[in-house]
Amino acid sequence: MDGFTTKFLLTDNDLLFYVFFMKTKIIFVCFILVIVLGALAGCQKRGAVITDIQEFEKDYSRQLPPGELALRKITDPRQIPDYTKACSDLDGLKDAIARSLNYMSKPSSQKFYPYGEITHEHAVKSLQELYKLVSANMTPQQMNSVLHEKFDTYVSVGCDDQGTVLYTGYYTPIFNGSPVRTARFKYPLYKAPADLVKDSEGNILGRKTADNQIRQYPGRKEIEESNLLAGSELVWLEDAFEVYIVHVQGSAKIRMPDGRIEAVGYSAHNGWEYKSIRTKMTADGKLTEKNINMKSMIAYFKAHPDEVDVYVNENPRFIFFRTETGDPRGSLNESVTPFRTIATDKSIYPRAMFAFAAVDLEKPVGFALDQDTGGAIRAAGRCDVYMGIGEKAGEQAGKTYREGKLYYLFLKPGSDEPDSGDVKQQPETNKAVEQ
Repeated sequence: MDGFTTKFLLTDNDLLFYVFFMKTKIIFVCFILVIVLGALAGCQKRGAVITDIQEFEKDYSRQLPPGELALRKITDPRQIPDYTKACSDLDGLKDAIARSLNYMSKPSSQKFYPYGEITHEHAVKSLQELYKLVSANMTPQQMNSVLHEKFDTYVSVGCDDQGTVLYTGYYTPIFNGSPVRTARFKYPLYKAPADLVKDSEGNILGRKTADNQIRQYPGRKEIEESNLLAGSELVWLEDAFEVYIVHVQGSAKIRMPDGRIEAVGYSAHNGWEYKSIRTKMTADGKLTEKNINMKSMIAYFKAHPDEVDVYVNENPRFIFFRTETGDPRGSLNESVTPFRTIATDKSIYPRAMFAFAAVDLEKPVGFALDQDTGGAIRAAGRCDVYMGIGEKAGEQAGKTYREGKLYYLFLKPGSDEPDSGDVKQQPETNKAVEQ
């Protein structure tokens, strides 16, 4: 035998050991492969779930079960937001709180409380303490500490029971108009008709007929096509879609031919539920979900005025107006404050209360007062931010479509006891006028 053969000659014992070793190695490698493949399979499964969540379209208008409120008290302090940044921007907040307090001083406000465990008295005390706090000239850090120490925080359940709230914007437009019909101004805003019947709570019951029966008030299309409201015109505008914008926003400033600016505000509606025209327009391919907003809709109907009726009649709700003086008012009949007034569903959210809007908008909201509502705002997953008057506010409102969370603050029981650090300043409010 040569040296090469001798070097690789195996005994029986060597051979047995080699076979055992190779079998063990193969088993080990297979075991590792099983683990790796299992892990990859698990990753693929989790990836699919994530994709499904990302592709899932949330139902922001999801209704809560009957009797369920939109807020849930936070019991874990770690879930309470840091308010420091919001505490550094308090412009307009005192005035907004004062308007909420003025509303709460009206006897009519008491019928909407208790809200869950929150009595009317407790709600008022909460607003009073917040007014003092905002007036106290604290540092943002100090104010944040007091809010955590003295106030309970409630969070909205949102559209998914996880707190997701869709934030949109609304505003007060300024349009040209006329007190009489002309060749230029031929699209009316109407006053509430005499045959519109409400109950003692202000809910729309319907239309009183000639035989003293109360029947459902006609929808938008029937109203427009029947000339039912002839004689109830309040003011005339020059564009049919501008009329619809005022219906959606709930108020407007009207520039008359002589230069005067007159204000119109919400008076009542016809009792029908609001239906957005957004879905129909995107389904028909007129605009895409990505670029549809108030600005793009205005541009579209400027180019296609013959299509205005086709789409606005998709929304059966019809709004009636009244002339107003002073600043635009919300559903509490109190003046609204840009970026300090929010609109929510008042059947499930507490009227006039102090809120924290945790949402990333072009202009931050932070603290706000729940002082308004809207036809489209009918669920826990919706919140509308008032953004002011005029074209710039309209542009901001038109492009606002962002998810966030919504919190409310109420004084902890016993936390309103005076101490040396309390500020005794009280808000100056106008004499309450019964709504």
